[in-house]
Formats: sequence, structure tokens, C-alpha cells
Amino acid sequence: MKHIQAWFERIAGISRDEMARLTRAREIFAASDTDLASLQLPACWRRSARVQVRVG
Repeated sequence: MKHIQAWFERIAGISRDEMARLTRAREIFAASDTDLASLQLPACWRRSARVQVRVG
């Protein structure tokens, strides 16, 4: 059964390294206490303008 699963992962393009990275990312971000609600706003709207407009 494990061989069939390994073949499926190869056919589907899922490598063991990729699965390990996904597992590690879930460990990092699932236990995170950071407020991700602020990321709902697009980054271009969160940044301050770099160009200052001078009138006059």
C-alpha cells in the first residue's frame, strides 16, 4: 500500500520534500498567535506612498 501511495505522489507531482515543507509550514503557521486579519487588505493599500506630491 505504501508503494502505491508513493507512486501516486510521484505521478501527482508531490514529492516527500514538498510534503515535509508543507508539514513544517503548518507547524509554524498553525500555532502562530499573529493577527492575520490585517493581511486581508491588499499590500498596496497597506503601504505608505513613496512619492510625495508637492503643490505650489
